[in-house]
Amino acid sequence: MMMLRGVVFAATFMASASAFQAGPSPFLRTQRRSCTLSSLSMADQMQVKKKVVITGVGAVSSVGIGAQSFFQALVDGKSGIIKMPSWADEYPCRVGSLVSESVGWNGPEDYMDKKEARRQGRYTHFAMAAAKIALEDGKLDVTKVDKDRLGVIIGSGIGGVEFFEDNCNKFTAAGGGASGLKKVSPFLIPALISNTASGIVAIEIGAKGPNYGVVSACATGSHAIGDALSFLQTGQADMMLAGGSEAAMTPLCFAGFAAMRAMVTSFNDEPLRASRPYDKRRDGFVMGEGCGVVLLETEEHALARGAEIYCELAGYGATCDAHHITAPHPEGLGLAGAIRMALNNGGVKPEEVDYINSHGTSTPYNDKFETMAFKKVLGEHAYKTKISSTKSMMGHTLGAAGGLEAIVCAKVIKTGWVPPTLNLEQPDLDDGCDLDYTPNKAVKLERVRAAISDNLGFGGHNAALVFKEYVKGK
Repeated sequence: MMMLRGVVFAATFMASASAFQAGPSPFLRTQRRSCTLSSLSMADQMQVKKKVVITGVGAVSSVGIGAQSFFQALVDGKSGIIKMPSWADEYPCRVGSLVSESVGWNGPEDYMDKKEARRQGRYTHFAMAAAKIALEDGKLDVTKVDKDRLGVIIGSGIGGVEFFEDNCNKFTAAGGGASGLKKVSPFLIPALISNTASGIVAIEIGAKGPNYGVVSACATGSHAIGDALSFLQTGQADMMLAGGSEAAMTPLCFAGFAAMRAMVTSFNDEPLRASRPYDKRRDGFVMGEGCGVVLLETEEHALARGAEIYCELAGYGATCDAHHITAPHPEGLGLAGAIRMALNNGGVKPEEVDYINSHGTSTPYNDKFETMAFKKVLGEHAYKTKISSTKSMMGHTLGAAGGLEAIVCAKVIKTGWVPPTLNLEQPDLDDGCDLDYTPNKAVKLERVRAAISDNLGFGGHNAALVFKEYVKGK
């Protein structure tokens, strides 16, 4: 148990990707799509590699909902971390980051049919909202595009766990067996599994392109965006909605992470100070929920319709530590490999990186080993690069983290504003945390040439995305 102290969290269970098959039941209508990129040889894929850009973003988080309010809250240093509801009163960790009415979340009915919403889990509700916000932000009218060329890959580390937990409680309270069966929703399984969000969003907007769910713990959102990038680069789609969604703030899930001793316990009476990446007093992550979705398009498609472009999504890297199911590699080797791969794939030199949105979970292991990885890849330039962990404000949103943090990178490149890392009062120099983590106050840069977002997940999964300042024709 002590081995897991300070573990870098990234969601749960083993990585997988799936799509549930169509059948006679009304809730099994998602079209199954192969996750195989194509039968093209590697040489052929390189020849047809297209430039990919971000044209829309959609965020659902504890600090803000929408394309702009989310990012502005982070720049302003607004924290969404609060004291948890009374069901957590006897847990060692009693703080968390919840999506609520205080930031404009009035329920899924604002984004989907009320009847359909009752059949789905909260993570799917978030995904639908974020996807529609991204489409609106990108001014993409789905009634006027080739829907065979529009895909959706929105992953989740845990899926509809609150729907599952609720049904499990009803089943048990009824005594199980035939009596318990009568209490179980026929929509339980599709609401639970982690690929449903992609399917439901596709059904809503009629997207018939590549579609499946990614499950790789906290690396989920970045893996989903990376997969979408590949479909676009190789000409198999023109538009993709991609990201991650998570809603696992339930008594059972919260208890599971508390039992692992991975969550913060030192600031139960001061929620706003609880998440403190790279700080000497950090002692665990703050659990959160939300969803981040980006609208990706090939450059030619975006230009043809006159879309405003945030930035280019240039590179993607994915590796495995092959070291431990929960702890990162003690030298940051796997993460360093993923970042190096993403830079190489994106044609970006280490010295061109001006910003990193770090995984920064506020756990002793993650922050130390992640910093080591940055130094391995960037060398001395790591000390000249602005870094921030927005988890200091919105907590660790598990499978949604990569999606939300990709939005931050796109916004940073577009605006020049770098959000702060809150609560960094005393950098942990003993753990080598001596880089520029943008402590406590946002900074405005004149130009951001390239940015990196990286995530790590249980199972040893590492994912990195590289974003570039958009330059037409280059």
